[in-house]
Amino acid sequence: MGMELKWTRRSFMGSLGALTAAMSNPRKLFSSAPPHRAGQPAGQITGFGSTGNVYDELGVTTVINGQGTMTYLGGSLMRPEVEAVMALGAQHFVKIADLEVAVGKRIAEMLKLPSGYTAMVTAGAAAAMESGLAGILTGDNPKFIQQIPDLTGMKSEVIIQKTHRNPFDHQLRNTGIKLVVIETRDELQKAINPNTAMMHFSNFANADGQIKVDEWVKVAKEHKIPTFIDAAADTPPVSHLWDYANLGYDLIAFSGGKAMRGPQCAGLLLGREDLVGYALLNNCPYEDTIGRSQKVGKEEIVGMLKALELYLAEDHDAQNKEWQQRLELISAKISTLPGVTTSYFVPDMANHVPHMEIKWDQQKIKISPKEANEELRKGKPSIVLAAGERRGSLSMSSFMLKPGEESIIAEQLYTVLKAHSA
Repeated sequence: MGMELKWTRRSFMGSLGALTAAMSNPRKLFSSAPPHRAGQPAGQITGFGSTGNVYDELGVTTVINGQGTMTYLGGSLMRPEVEAVMALGAQHFVKIADLEVAVGKRIAEMLKLPSGYTAMVTAGAAAAMESGLAGILTGDNPKFIQQIPDLTGMKSEVIIQKTHRNPFDHQLRNTGIKLVVIETRDELQKAINPNTAMMHFSNFANADGQIKVDEWVKVAKEHKIPTFIDAAADTPPVSHLWDYANLGYDLIAFSGGKAMRGPQCAGLLLGREDLVGYALLNNCPYEDTIGRSQKVGKEEIVGMLKALELYLAEDHDAQNKEWQQRLELISAKISTLPGVTTSYFVPDMANHVPHMEIKWDQQKIKISPKEANEELRKGKPSIVLAAGERRGSLSMSSFMLKPGEESIIAEQLYTVLKAHSA
């Protein structure tokens, strides 16, 4: 099978050796002379890409993103340092499983995760959910790994609160499990049985469910049931990267291509060493596994590590102030129009950064928020804000804007609203 399936804590940690040491010294890891230095042009591009804008060449409109880290817009923009490290990663071959173990150990050290915890880079948070649950179901049993989603011989139920059901639990259902949906604490206790494989928590729904994030894991531990928390978009604050491990969650998923500004096709699975090891056995590069299709390349793995390093080093308070100032600049311009008002808010979960709500008196400005948003999208440049997230208004964030784009939004939005003023 070409699959090293006997994965114990000793073998999981024992394979680090020289590779871990090399990861602490990038010059040593990437020691052979490349044809050119990362970050420097390899030569004039000819053909596709020669204009400097590959999207224009394809006839695909680029947009100014005032909505946030939305997957349908491509998540976020990687920092130049991340791109440079990915270019270094592209210059060599490595054993992907060894690289995952080494990077996971480094991430656990960086985040100061509890003893016995590690990490792996996945093809996004959704992939982390699927392979994490698969690892819980199969352990290191080769037969189970190959037969999943046929769960014969395995536990097959995952408990979830009704308010935590969402499109992302499709990744859980891919493994063949049955979701047992509950609402109350009493229903939770009654639902736990010998066939319960895991208890799943969607963190962005914490306020909606009757059982909160701390109580959920406490009940699970009382019954010795593994817990998984989907925290995909729940940074910032940065502390969430270790908060849920410290609460005792066995596995935690984060998106890599959102606020951390790693590769869009990368995510993080944090958790117990044994369970993360089992997740990797259910994932690419191993064949005949449910996660084979969720390939994450060596470039994304090292790029995600670099993105996390940069994210941890940021001045997050200063960034929040900058993002707020961008919103205030836009507000100052559009608020000069009669009937336009703005206010500020920060979502409790996901995209937890300064946002602005924009309202206007539609007797004075005869266009709906949805129509205004469509005009902005069709304009040049195309601008994407959020319409419908807060009824009767537009809303936006500024943390995915490039410098100067706040001024463009201010002018374009002012022009659209003024054109429909009574």
